[in-house]
Amino acid sequence: MKFCKKYQEYMQGQEKKLPGVGFKKLKKILKKCRREDSHEVHDVRTCPDHCPVCDGSFFPALLKEMSAVVGFFNKRAQKLLELHLASGFRKYFFWFKGKLRGNHVGLIEEGKDLVTYALINAIAIRKILKKYDKIHYSTQGQAFKSQAQSMHIGILQSPWLCELMAFHINLRETKTKSRNAPALFEGCSLKINDGKPSLACELFDSVKLDVDLTCSICLDTVFDPVALTCGHIFCYMCACSAASVTIVDGLKAAEPKEKCPLCREARVYEGAVHLEELSMLLSRSCHEYWEQRLHTERVERVRQAKQHWESQCRAFMGV
Repeated sequence: MKFCKKYQEYMQGQEKKLPGVGFKKLKKILKKCRREDSHEVHDVRTCPDHCPVCDGSFFPALLKEMSAVVGFFNKRAQKLLELHLASGFRKYFFWFKGKLRGNHVGLIEEGKDLVTYALINAIAIRKILKKYDKIHYSTQGQAFKSQAQSMHIGILQSPWLCELMAFHINLRETKTKSRNAPALFEGCSLKINDGKPSLACELFDSVKLDVDLTCSICLDTVFDPVALTCGHIFCYMCACSAASVTIVDGLKAAEPKEKCPLCREARVYEGAVHLEELSMLLSRSCHEYWEQRLHTERVERVRQAKQHWESQCRAFMGV
């Protein structure tokens, strides 16, 4: 079965209509472009820069669909993880509002469905861009993919996908030992090679997602991990240092001009996401390292907090 048909069956099989990639519509645009250019030789330099069909229809339509897909995924994943991590009064508050429908197994199934949704749409986007390049004899499809990632609408770079992967592994190793719990797909795992951990996920035999969990600043396993809006993951304290802020002020206090240490993109700190599920996974899987790092971080945090309040007191006293 061709992927296009498999994808359409998957999307039609969902209980609710979800945002997706309009394969049929996008292919019609490409067929129209191919028919218009069938009587003349394609010039790589003039397409798609001077292709009214693609510039006016294909890329804008795909951009809109990609934005809808990643927006829906991020929103649903964030709500799911918020429910899972809720405790005490917050949990009863969610229950009262009717958000905690179903049981623990229901949360597992929804998380699994969200990961599947993200990966199958990532494949769909990749295949339609590959089709574009095949028809136009160009690499503009891949260039568009890179541009979309810089706009933070690449679904595989979403920090919530990384959190959902950690969520699955955490539940598989702890609470899913019940006989009634559904089996999670085996492609999602935490790998440790030469002491360096990474999150890996394989699905549909064509997408392999590998997330490196080494902080590029301290060159150690990420501790108290945080994902910037560009998708790169760092230790929280390392991110604060790169953003020229203290842990007391937090990343939201970073200046807009501050850039990601890896991709050099600005304005990436204010919307940073704390990866709590990933933090729990690493604390259990790298226990000895985590305890050592916890002690070191605690000392440093106390030192920074002390310096902050001393400077505040001096400012207040006018010294």
